[in-house]
Amino acid sequence: MGNPKAFISVPRQEAGHRPVYERIKDFAEVEQTLNENDRRLQASRCMECGVPFCHWACPLGNKQPEWQDAVYRGKWELAYKLLAATNPFPEFTGRICPALCEKGCVLNHSIDAPVTIRENECSIIERAFSEGYVQPKTYTSNGKKVAVIGAGPAGMAAAVALNTKGYQVTLYDRRNAIGGLVRYGIPNFKLNKYVINRRAELMQAEGIRFVMNTEVDTTKLPEGYDAYIVATGTPTARDLNVPGRELEGVYFALQLLSQQNKLLTGEDLDGESPVNAKDKKVLVIGGGDTGSDCIGTAHRQGAKSVTQIEIMPKPPVGHNPDTPWPWWPVVLKTTTSHEEGCERRWCLTTNRFIDDGNGHVKGAEVEEVEWIAPKDGGRPQMRPTGKTETIDCDMVLLAMGFLRPEHPEYPSNVFVAGDAKSGASLVVRAIASGLQVADDVDKFLAKN
Repeated sequence: MGNPKAFISVPRQEAGHRPVYERIKDFAEVEQTLNENDRRLQASRCMECGVPFCHWACPLGNKQPEWQDAVYRGKWELAYKLLAATNPFPEFTGRICPALCEKGCVLNHSIDAPVTIRENECSIIERAFSEGYVQPKTYTSNGKKVAVIGAGPAGMAAAVALNTKGYQVTLYDRRNAIGGLVRYGIPNFKLNKYVINRRAELMQAEGIRFVMNTEVDTTKLPEGYDAYIVATGTPTARDLNVPGRELEGVYFALQLLSQQNKLLTGEDLDGESPVNAKDKKVLVIGGGDTGSDCIGTAHRQGAKSVTQIEIMPKPPVGHNPDTPWPWWPVVLKTTTSHEEGCERRWCLTTNRFIDDGNGHVKGAEVEEVEWIAPKDGGRPQMRPTGKTETIDCDMVLLAMGFLRPEHPEYPSNVFVAGDAKSGASLVVRAIASGLQVADDVDKFLAKN
């Protein structure tokens, strides 16, 4: 550690975001970057703690203190090697990870100013690509073949890990290109798709075979492989079974997000009816990241207004005594999309959607709910209050998460990874799962 007192003299400095008036006119990435000197100063704030909670909190086991010190010293190639040793896709996590590491950072617990770990991570990988540190490698084949079904983060991570171990890997996906929800669900203003294309080119150069536009029935897997990994994610969105759900103008969030991403990359909509928020009064149901992505996308499409409702109570700002470390802090999250303009409301459930007389939605009847804390310490119970109102809207986006998939009993050489295994979770956890399953496959095939 070059400067053990840097955390005292150097305040936390985030790169910040492009101005609202500018960024809502396009889909370019919102987050800005720091110059090299400021980035190295931010890395110097890492204290290389005796027990690095950042490392402990990271599903990938990233060695943050080591590569922070390398950045501080200007040893960018070393920083990249340390980072790439545990994380195959830091360009993804450096942009869209909620930074579990920063929640664990000692500076977060002591002075509410954690090291800018996520931003530093993104700087390392972008520097590595620009300086040519990232080059395709060749690996000695072990003669065995593995098929990975699903080319999202988990499938991609498993494919990369197995390829380095000498397996001939074929990556199947029903979409036109790899990336899964990172490509088709996360907006470009958070992660530009050239980032995925750049990684895909590297994977292909290293010998991984892609078979796109191919729907694979996981009960009838393609023949000729020694093992299989099912990494098909959570394809079924949670629906809202209320009167009026069938009305025109009520969509799943991914219908909007996926279409917009396809349009930006020139993909065909394959006969889908266009979903666009231009001049619409948009209601987003669901308070998570997907709902936030809908808000930002609606603004860029020219929505007249955006309202977001959430069935859960409004969380506290800053700190929540009910979720102390090491639990995930349930606190109010205001994203860049929220900053662009949105009415946010909590403790509302949707009773029905209202027809305008022509089969199109014109409003949503919502009801206030209250949450009753149980006496036995179990889960809070929701109770309707009978207080209803109508929210005017002519577009509704359902962003309430995804259903955990069910799987048949597979043969012993079939493994499940990522969201397909755990249910919807974080990209960083999907990557970690893919790496773990790759190890499981390797151990299995070593015995067979």
